[in-house]
Amino acid sequence: MPLQVGEREFFLDLLFYHTRLHCHVVVELKTVDFEPEFAGKLNFYIKAVDEQLRGEGDQPTIGLLLCKSKDRLVAEYALSDIQKPMGLSTYTLSHTLPEALRDKLPSIEAIERELGMDGATP
Repeated sequence: MPLQVGEREFFLDLLFYHTRLHCHVVVELKTVDFEPEFAGKLNFYIKAVDEQLRGEGDQPTIGLLLCKSKDRLVAEYALSDIQKPMGLSTYTLSHTLPEALRDKLPSIEAIERELGMDGATP
């Protein structure tokens, strides 16, 4: 999601709107261990979304930072004085789709056919 701030353009990894909480949710995805500067970047994105996209009646934007791993004390220090609602979690990379989702999503072949990438020439 592109976001223009001043003269620069920034790209949010994921931006959602939570219909029950009535707020935007900014998700930052990191393929590395948590670093303190990630909290500052997410805080910046939260503020920009609040200023540019938050409507009347919307609650403050929430940030979620997903990292490969985290050192609990480093994360605590990095997030301790930030006043915006923000969370940090780790993830596990899976190379297979869970069984419950397999019949709910199109196959790679179906996507390639849809995009005209199936090898057939026009």
